[in-house]
Amino acid sequence: MAVSPFDILNSINQQFGQFIPDVAKSAQEDVHQQAKAALTSIISKLDLVTREEFDVQTEVLRRTREKLETLEKRVAELEQQLDKNDA
Repeated sequence: MAVSPFDILNSINQQFGQFIPDVAKSAQEDVHQQAKAALTSIISKLDLVTREEFDVQTEVLRRTREKLETLEKRVAELEQQLDKNDA
């Protein structure tokens, strides 16, 4: 199961919250929001794709390879027939 960037953000957010002393709890939400916004901005610049998009493209590539192999075999058969006719 793939971990999304937002799951990572939430995990970091939870861990960060454990280190804030009780005195600073009132500012905790602001710090969390700022950290989350900064990390979200960084992640959005990474040009990542979702697992679903990756899986779709993997399937497209698999089907394309199958078609290419079929066409290569067909071309080889036609070339053999052409060679026989020339002989």
